[in-house]
Amino acid sequence: MRILVTGGAGFIGSHLCDRLIGDGHEVICLDNFFTGRRENILQLLDNHRFELLRHDVIEPILLEVDQVYNLACPASPIHYQYNPVKTVKTNVMGTLNMLGLAKRVHARILQASTSEVYGDPVEHPQTEKYWGNVNPIGIRSCYDEGKRVAETLMMDYHRQNHVDTRIARIFNTYGPRMLENDGRVVSNFIVQALCGESITVYGDGKQTRAFCYVDDLVDGLIRLMNADEVFDPVNLGNPGEFTINQLAEEVKTLCGSNVKIKYQTLPSDDPRQRQPNIDRARSLLGWEPRIGLREGLMKTIADFAKRIAPKGDHKAQRIAQS
Repeated sequence: MRILVTGGAGFIGSHLCDRLIGDGHEVICLDNFFTGRRENILQLLDNHRFELLRHDVIEPILLEVDQVYNLACPASPIHYQYNPVKTVKTNVMGTLNMLGLAKRVHARILQASTSEVYGDPVEHPQTEKYWGNVNPIGIRSCYDEGKRVAETLMMDYHRQNHVDTRIARIFNTYGPRMLENDGRVVSNFIVQALCGESITVYGDGKQTRAFCYVDDLVDGLIRLMNADEVFDPVNLGNPGEFTINQLAEEVKTLCGSNVKIKYQTLPSDDPRQRQPNIDRARSLLGWEPRIGLREGLMKTIADFAKRIAPKGDHKAQRIAQS
């Protein structure tokens, strides 16, 4: 098939492009390079089945494709709060443009939504039937509400225009190619531990998250895209729940670091609990994560060590080669 991946030079998008090319498809990678990087897709640039377009989804584009994975949007608070109006535009106008494209060429389209649509949840773990507890005027709402509107548009285009849509609610994902400065908890902890800095934990560290390795997530996205008539949202994430304190200690151990943990004030609207119920993914897609936290962190730490290890830092170089 000929497949469009918006945000294809980003963290998740580049891994998805790798997998789709490996499966024999033609891939068009569309990215405006706000958080995407050419380094993420260098290995694909000479492949005759791969095409790179520098383009912003806020602007319409005409392409002939069979499938669209709409991943275009900064996903970390530092980046999506940098220009919150642009974040809303990306989620709303960008999704409208991709839905219009899918409608014109009769392509199937998958929207990368997020567990952030659940806000600070009072239901635990979160099922797809839960409507969420989101602050519509908070500093995170440009992303949270933007993704909720994107889901609304997907369902309305499906009901009104019979567009073949899919919605993936993605929970915390980590792995190689995460940005060093993206402000997300896994990358923050790894960079701080490798650099010998104190690990910063916001709040008391007892809040929980569920961490899914990127290869598992990509497998789930592809399964969802190719499943028949799965129009309602599907949670994709690892149901293993860890406190932020547990994550910090695990990162310290795997990095061989004895740095201290420092605690700072919890940011506004930061969720206290986050854990997916993946019963729908198991039953409809035959999918569940296979890579545990320790194994995934070891691969992620090795990737970060290659990028940030200073010359002469033999410890970091050993981690990068492990």
